Amino acid sequence: MNELQTITLGGGCFWCTEAVYVQVRGVLDVESGYSNGQAARPSYEDVCSGRTGSNEVVKLSFDPAQITLGEILEIFFLIHDPTSLNRQGNDAGTQYRSGIYYSTPAQKQEADDMIRQMSQDKLFGKPIVTEVLPLANYWPAEDYHQDFFEKNPNQGYCMAVAAPKVAKFRKTFARLQKG
Repeated sequence: MNELQTITLGGGCFWCTEAVYVQVRGVLDVESGYSNGQAARPSYEDVCSGRTGSNEVVKLSFDPAQITLGEILEIFFLIHDPTSLNRQGNDAGTQYRSGIYYSTPAQKQEADDMIRQMSQDKLFGKPIVTEVLPLANYWPAEDYHQDFFEKNPNQGYCMAVAAPKVAKFRKTFARLQKG
């Protein structure tokens, strides 16, 4: 049996990113949190202030026998705009930046290679601004942020922003959907 791996991704609001990855086959745990800022244990209010440098992220535990890191990253690049610096849609600030926070040198290499290839292919028509850094200062988000979309599917933001990302994932990556 392969050992589980973890990768942490910042693709805008963590509610939206989490809503997609909880549906991905081989992803066994998804936790919303904050990372790669100066604060060791930031709160949501701290992060929203923009003073911590922390990013809203999801930390994924996955089974590489069921899904590859490449597939996880393909989903990541589908469900957010990697060319938008410190912004996703109407959400603006450094806490919404595009980021891949790796656990191993092999993950860094795979992310760098994928970004290089997408850039050469001019896949997005603009430069990719996704940062690729080692995971630092990770702290789980408050309980009310965990499984937010699942618990609040009719909340306005979830309907307007998260639901379309989930639909895009289901349409493009049906083969990777659980169940």
